[in-house]
Amino acid sequence: MLKEGQIRIPSGCAISGIFSRKGSAISGERIIRSIAVMHDRSNGLGGGFAGYGIYPDYADFYALHVFYDSQTAKQECERYLERYFDIINLSKIPTRKSAAIVDEPLIWRYFVTPLPHRLSDSQLDEREFVARRVIRVNSSIQGAYIFSSGKNMGVFKAVGYPEDVGAFYRLEDYAGYCWTAHGRYPTNTPGWWGGAHPFALLDYSVVHNGEISSYDANRRSIEMHGYRCTLQTDTEVITYIIDYLVRRQGLTMEEAARVMAAPFWDTIARMPAEQRREATYLRNAFASFLITGPFSILVGFEGGLMALNDRLKLRSMVVGEKGDLVYVASEEAAIRAVEPELDSIRAPRGGEAVLITLDAKKGGPQ
Repeated sequence: MLKEGQIRIPSGCAISGIFSRKGSAISGERIIRSIAVMHDRSNGLGGGFAGYGIYPDYADFYALHVFYDSQTAKQECERYLERYFDIINLSKIPTRKSAAIVDEPLIWRYFVTPLPHRLSDSQLDEREFVARRVIRVNSSIQGAYIFSSGKNMGVFKAVGYPEDVGAFYRLEDYAGYCWTAHGRYPTNTPGWWGGAHPFALLDYSVVHNGEISSYDANRRSIEMHGYRCTLQTDTEVITYIIDYLVRRQGLTMEEAARVMAAPFWDTIARMPAEQRREATYLRNAFASFLITGPFSILVGFEGGLMALNDRLKLRSMVVGEKGDLVYVASEEAAIRAVEPELDSIRAPRGGEAVLITLDAKKGGPQ
């Protein structure tokens, strides 16, 4: 007889997100309670969180969260960082010992800003400069992995069930206007610290439920633009696609969604003329970034959160609202666990991007 954990759950993995349009501080404890409801969607091989607005005292600096396999890797990485950045503050990321979290690497945090002469000599804008340094560390320094690199945000992830990961990182000590969470049930890729979700570059972070059947084509295409997929999981490529489309190509989040979950050609043919021209352009110009296979994703970014299903809606996702708070999760129960009385709840259509941003008075993008 097969027991729990001995069978594959093809719709496994859980995602959850909470966002305050007013920019109010939400305790990390709430997102832990939400994702914990979906415990059975995970198998203990990966859990993680991303929080935005969690570092107000260092909001102007890039927060680098780094895993190290050894002191040697740490020393080599720090020498590299010191060549390109002014390190304002560095410390171990606070954790608490847990029997559920084992074999942890060295976990450090650095608040940095590019050295002015290095940035000037590079002839790059600041964000591209930082992104290139992060990719360089992750692809070239053995045993070092920068898994978070945005301003006023941070990723926290590990091998374990998400509620155990949240307790390990003491997320109740953090508060931010946006949280996302992931419980992993890996099917085609290994469970390891670097392969846990979220995946992040600069302020973009992605949690994902599903499988990307177009991964090889997407990976080959994105690596032509200087990215390197080194983390042994398909979700990594989504983060780089979003960074490329939005930051480097100047697309809006909605346009990026229409690239990744592009309408079918027969759907495009029935659109009004102007909408049809735009959809045709996006499908043709960025054809290699169409993501196929079942997926639901949450994309965190500075000032906003986007939820997106694949165009056939092969993975569940619901969106609830209560006042200025927006909740997104794989299951309604994960929302009700932290907000029993909702003003509204709905299931977005396949390929429909749900975009939530900070109110204008808080400086959020509109």
